[in-house]
Amino acid sequence: MIDNPDQVERLLHRLRDAVPLPAFASPSLIATLRERSSTAQITPRCTVTRVEYAGDEGGVMCHLALDENTAANVFVVSITHLAFDPRLPVAREIAAYQNRRIKRLRRDYGRGSAVQYH
Repeated sequence: MIDNPDQVERLLHRLRDAVPLPAFASPSLIATLRERSSTAQITPRCTVTRVEYAGDEGGVMCHLALDENTAANVFVVSITHLAFDPRLPVAREIAAYQNRRIKRLRRDYGRGSAVQYH
């Protein structure tokens, strides 16, 4: 098991209460999104508008609004591809989840596999 069910449940509750949340996309995520969408204006700044749990395989998934002028450009990505302002009330819980998940992915699937998640 990669995720701690209790930790995930608490985090989801806090995140759902906090959305919309400002976030920053990782450089690798930005590159991937630019490859997949020629119409969206992809910048590092984005907004998490909704969160879901995709089970142990997918983890916490965030719906991102990248271009506030176009509602059609919403992407769903793993929370491990995002960075958050450390001053946000939920930032410590997010960081703890991200670190634990990445560590477990590396342990269970090898270093090469976990790199694609972060």
